[in-house]
Amino acid sequence: MKKKTHILLTDIGAMFFCLVIFAAPFYFIFLNSVKDRREAGLMNLDWPGAFHFENYAEVIATQNYMLIRAFYNSIIITAGSILLLIAVCSLAGYILQRVTSKLMTGINFLILTGLMLPPAILPTIWVMQVIGIYRSLFGMILVEVALNIPFTVMLYRGYTASIPREIEEAAYVDGCNSVRLFSQIIFPLLLPVTATVTVLSSVNIFNDFVNPLYFLPGGQNPTAQLTLYNFMGRYASSWNLLFANVVLITIPPLLLFIFFNKKIIAGITAGAVKG
Repeated sequence: MKKKTHILLTDIGAMFFCLVIFAAPFYFIFLNSVKDRREAGLMNLDWPGAFHFENYAEVIATQNYMLIRAFYNSIIITAGSILLLIAVCSLAGYILQRVTSKLMTGINFLILTGLMLPPAILPTIWVMQVIGIYRSLFGMILVEVALNIPFTVMLYRGYTASIPREIEEAAYVDGCNSVRLFSQIIFPLLLPVTATVTVLSSVNIFNDFVNPLYFLPGGQNPTAQLTLYNFMGRYASSWNLLFANVVLITIPPLLLFIFFNKKIIAGITAGAVKG
């Protein structure tokens, strides 16, 4: 009985700690997003004299509805990156797990180094300028894919280890070729980890601020995160509008993470335990 009480108290304490850590900043941001400019500039948790929900309408309409264009660009970049990541990394993870050779060992080591080495900004910009994809959505998609390949390949490689080799052997005996084997038999078995990759990478790419700043500069192709600059000035900032913008661009990835949280845990756990 004492043990159960201790576990219950521990769980309650952990939930309260998580609530303070994660909910308190969002409460602060939302509260200041509905204040006027003067009250928001004080940066406190006091309730506003009046709620200014029109701040959100002003944020959306700023610079000829730039936020809507930015959401569109961010969705295009995120969706394109996810599709390319799944196509490339599912194949790479499968081959790296199934094929044993010195070449594959070297490739696996090269991929793992991508988790440790930071991206080279200036050489990447130079390469993108040479091939003509700098400041383009397609170029931004390739950058996001390249940065997310190491972690994604590791997930697919770990999960592939949970698939029995007997399935492939039986398919080959029945006359199945390699393309049909992967597309119709192996890939459907990878759907749990694919869901994990989709959610984690979507949140990561949609929330990316630094890479679009370097590789997609200018106002022609804004992303959701870069719209924060609309309300930051050299001498003064509209903090109420800035916080309102933060709330708007936080909602999509937050909802995605909440609704698919169980799939994320299931995909990572299965790959880690069975791999």
